Amino acid sequence: MGAHEIRQLPDDMGTEVAIAGRSNAGKSSVLNVITANSKLARISKTPGRTQQMNVFVLDDERRLVDLPGYGYAKVPVAMRKHWGATLNRYFQERNALSGLILIMDIRHPLKPEDQQMLDWALDVGLPTHILLNKSDKLSRGAGMSLLQKLKGRINDDLVSIQLFSALKKTGAEEARAVLDQWFNYT
Repeated sequence: MGAHEIRQLPDDMGTEVAIAGRSNAGKSSVLNVITANSKLARISKTPGRTQQMNVFVLDDERRLVDLPGYGYAKVPVAMRKHWGATLNRYFQERNALSGLILIMDIRHPLKPEDQQMLDWALDVGLPTHILLNKSDKLSRGAGMSLLQKLKGRINDDLVSIQLFSALKKTGAEEARAVLDQWFNYT
């Protein structure tokens, strides 16, 4: 189910986890890996294809909300401004929202748009789990070094960070454990 406006989302009950990331961070691929459902989110070769909030209902009480990709998505400025206002309101108003999975390309972490998304989440006390996707593109040592640097830079009890590779499925179990905790599966 897709929604351009918050009012088009399912009733604000149960548990909801948002998935966000820059265009081309591999959001759809990550979604498919962490849900172990290769057909859940459509994967496109064109960055920025997610242009609305896509709701994936897992059961009567739990859903994932794939937020529009941000960054260099080829969309009009007016639409990008609309998304920004809508996403800010989404974080402020959704009572069912229990966590944010923030996906970043490990080669380009914590860009200003990522920081904005993180700030919106932290402003409302929302736990956030950062996936440094495409970790297979770096050596293990370089990936670990970057992970430690980001942990030091962010240093907030509400934020956890891990290496991830949708291609190799590295880190999938750790990410699923976070989702399970937020969805009260544990």
